[in-house]
Amino acid sequence: MKLVFATHNPNKLKEIQAIVPDYITLVSLKDIGCFEDIPETANTLQGNAKLKADHITNNYNLPCFADDTGLLVNALNGEPGVYSARYAGEENDANANMDKLLKNLSNKIDRSASFKTSIALNINEDTLYFNGFVAGQITETKNGEKGFGYDPIFMPNGYEQTFAQLPLEIKNQISHRGKAFLKLITYLKTLNVNI
Repeated sequence: MKLVFATHNPNKLKEIQAIVPDYITLVSLKDIGCFEDIPETANTLQGNAKLKADHITNNYNLPCFADDTGLLVNALNGEPGVYSARYAGEENDANANMDKLLKNLSNKIDRSASFKTSIALNINEDTLYFNGFVAGQITETKNGEKGFGYDPIFMPNGYEQTFAQLPLEIKNQISHRGKAFLKLITYLKTLNVNI
């Protein structure tokens, strides 16, 4: 079963490859020769995921899934949300994004936040959606070397470590992306066709 994961992010690919069953061959945009930056112009995570999946399906005629993830901070009215990757600017700099978020939260008592991932899967001329969600807190400082994005400042509820400190196998079990992807895998297992 061959499936395209519409991402240029090697960290995302590595994270997902760790939980893909052996019978699925996961290929990246680089693997299929897609190097263009696919616009994410929708105003929802689900909309952006669909834009990316549709781009691959329409231009490469391959079954594909794409995800979009947002960090929603309650004290900032859901910011950065759909703009999470480019919160501090178009250069998509994780440290700059975290610095801006920590500055914007500096005088806030409520540091609760959540991550949401939406996956759009284009397969057999259908589009299906799978969502994952995890609640937690924004820490006051960056902690940990693992992970990517906002992981060093996000501590999931029930844990004393950030996503950047937790082992990957634990993060994959509890994370927004891990939960959404497991729903996707569960669905793929029901298919009786070779992709």
